[in-house]
Amino acid sequence: MSKVIVAGAGPAGMMAAIQSAGAGHEVTLIDHNEKLGKKLFITGKGRCNITNASDIEEVFENIVTNPKFMYSALYTFTNQAVIDFFEDIGLSTKIERGNRVFPSSDKSSDVIKVLEKKLKEMGVKIKLKHNMDRLIVEDERVEGAVINGKRVNADAVIMATGGLSYASTGSDGSGFDIIGSTGHTTTKFLPALVPLLIKEDYPKEMQGVSLKNVEIKVLNGKKCLYNAFGEMLFTHFGVSGPIVLSASSKIVKHIENNQLKLVIDLKPALSDEQLDARIIRDFELNINRDLKNSLDRLLPKKMIPCIIRYSEIPETKKIHEITKEERRRLVKSMKEFTLTITGTRGFDEAIITHGGINVKEINPATMESKKVKGLYFAGEMIDVDAFTGGYNLQIAWSTGYLAGNSIE
Repeated sequence: MSKVIVAGAGPAGMMAAIQSAGAGHEVTLIDHNEKLGKKLFITGKGRCNITNASDIEEVFENIVTNPKFMYSALYTFTNQAVIDFFEDIGLSTKIERGNRVFPSSDKSSDVIKVLEKKLKEMGVKIKLKHNMDRLIVEDERVEGAVINGKRVNADAVIMATGGLSYASTGSDGSGFDIIGSTGHTTTKFLPALVPLLIKEDYPKEMQGVSLKNVEIKVLNGKKCLYNAFGEMLFTHFGVSGPIVLSASSKIVKHIENNQLKLVIDLKPALSDEQLDARIIRDFELNINRDLKNSLDRLLPKKMIPCIIRYSEIPETKKIHEITKEERRRLVKSMKEFTLTITGTRGFDEAIITHGGINVKEINPATMESKKVKGLYFAGEMIDVDAFTGGYNLQIAWSTGYLAGNSIE
């Protein structure tokens, strides 16, 4: 039986503690927050999208950074195994659109409750409001940690202190400071699954407009970095919504040195010719009206002035005076509404952190450090991140499970 310290009582840390205790070890779980699962509580807008029930191949396709590193962890503790685990410990689940798995109650607090109950059942010592000051490493082996100023001996330490997103929940990057002294390196930290900043004023003018069934592309010159179909939202600073958040994870490394373009197709179901025919039909009903009063059937009211200005047609021009060329420009404005991406919002609005401990320094089969014996990693600390839909929590459960079960 080994003495194990798990630092961080988020999803990865709680899973690691449960598994390690289940393997017969004496486990202490510490966290500097006053309660367990503080970030877990707010995930999925408080509903907690615990995993995704898609085929395992699709899970890998939704991991943006270092998916190959996750092979052992995901095949050892699959998404179906996560669902079974929660059902077994008393949490009823349901599957919604996009194969997203939620607690049947729609309450993240119920996820935390069953995990806390299981931790206590397994005899895990839970110590809240406890800070890890530093690790104790001798001869490239972990010997324990200094916690709240006192030395605590341990045979193994699992670090699961999170990334940099939502620092108010305790995910403040302090774990990386501790790890830095052990010779581990981190890749560049960037906010991911985060809203995008836009150079033009159009989004501010359309603030609050939510679009469904639109298609977006992000272009770096002629190269398409990302494209998707779904929902998005205009805000006072730029754009947000599900497809925009996913886009951010794919393009975040490219934003700094490039002028990326966001191209929005407002009518992806229609070809240019079909949209032109639709516009002609609408125009026939408004033949003597101004252009600005003739697009209500095609666009949300707040969008109309922006699209007209973008198409460079005078908004007071009468419908019967509009030329074929102007109509072509109107079609292009709706099919290729193009904005300039200047950056992202900060870590305080990012769902996940892009970047973390270099995966080359971690054994993917055990989650143990290749530099320090007895030191393990789990969750968002590792340089792995994924799209929305339950995939990031799956990474947390799987890496936590593998770390907890790998201790001898």
